[in-house]
Amino acid sequence: MLAVDSVVQGTAELLVAGRGPVDDAFKRAVIDSREVERGDLFFALHGEHHDGHDFVDEAVARGASGLVVERPLAAPEGVAVFQVSDSLSALQRLAAYRRARQDVRVIGVTGSVGKTTCKELIAAVLAARWPVLKSAANLNTEIGLPLTLLQLTPHHKRAVLEMAMYGRGEINLLCRIARPQIGVVTNVGPVHMERLGSMGAIASAKAELVEALPEDPDGIAILNGDDSRVAAMASRTRARVLLYGQSQQCQVRGSDLKGHGLDGISFRLTYGDTQVEVETPLPGRHHIYPALAAAAVGLSEGMTLTEIAGALRQARPELRLRVLHTPNGATVLDDSYNASPQSMLAVLDLLAELPPRRIALLGEMRELGAAAEEGHRQVGEHAAACTDLLLVVGEPARPLYEAALKAGAEARFLNSPSDAVPVLRDELRPEDHLLVKASRAVALEAVVEGLVAP
Repeated sequence: MLAVDSVVQGTAELLVAGRGPVDDAFKRAVIDSREVERGDLFFALHGEHHDGHDFVDEAVARGASGLVVERPLAAPEGVAVFQVSDSLSALQRLAAYRRARQDVRVIGVTGSVGKTTCKELIAAVLAARWPVLKSAANLNTEIGLPLTLLQLTPHHKRAVLEMAMYGRGEINLLCRIARPQIGVVTNVGPVHMERLGSMGAIASAKAELVEALPEDPDGIAILNGDDSRVAAMASRTRARVLLYGQSQQCQVRGSDLKGHGLDGISFRLTYGDTQVEVETPLPGRHHIYPALAAAAVGLSEGMTLTEIAGALRQARPELRLRVLHTPNGATVLDDSYNASPQSMLAVLDLLAELPPRRIALLGEMRELGAAAEEGHRQVGEHAAACTDLLLVVGEPARPLYEAALKAGAEARFLNSPSDAVPVLRDELRPEDHLLVKASRAVALEAVVEGLVAP
């Protein structure tokens, strides 16, 4: 619940005028008029394509009892109106006000790849001991993170917040709102290279999280010690540093990693002189890293290795990778949501663990900028070692196809996703495993739908 007086206090510096309200509190903060329920506080934000002020009437009709707007408007009796100079800033300031008044440990999670899985596993580990609030879905931006924080209650003792960024200064803003005591960085890769221009710039943008942490002992930076750019962030923080990974320099270390195909992975977790065997149902050897990050957070908060191993064994986070089946019994690994070189290589390694025949349908990886050709060629070379048949779709992915051919792959080039469905329908056998992956804009999910439809 959002008390009326907290809305007034939280947005005070931006508040131009207020009218009402009749209720003592609002149920939720909402920015999408289609999601409004009775008792909600609707923030009219300016979007890239829409202006929330155009949907105020719909929000009121759906039961909003409060409105945060930037211009005067007439609202029905009983609906509170808060006119502010900037609706987005008001949302952010209210979230910061709410967070500052809650006794909660906040964990921020960022990185180029794997943020969501890492966030989910951290929340699962901490939930073994404390009530936890976590970012839902993709609420990881300058809008989504405040909406998550406004769900904080005195009941919550830990909050795990995913932090996304598209440019410099954005994670710094999120940290000013959320005030994390613990910061986790998963990796640095060429995601958003088109915007930032270099890997160094990407690393600097991600490092804003550890730079914002408080001093040791309150602040803890949990860094992937196997990623040199992430490990180097240790010099950019006042917080205590805890490295996780598979190399000897890592205090939280995983070893004897075994992949069990779609049944998950197992490994030995070591911290100091203590060890424990860990099993997790997450498929793919790359999932050792979010598991180790979650273990490092748990250890930094005083949990035991036994507690952590039990939580990881029980964790069932929803993954973007979906395991589906065609009518004739072939298995489809649908990872068409998005793609980067790192995520492509990781899921190809998973495919390589599965029984042959192994087929991959791969497409363009976007937003790589100057690293695009090198990234596609790297994936193509690796795909040659992991597949029995490779299909590459779309002209922008031709370097991937050419590199795979050069590395000895059996590969075919397709002009568009629509060409893939008939080819795969003819090709797939009941025991085959098919991986489908590309950037979201390539729309390979349509191919998946065409294959699994009865």
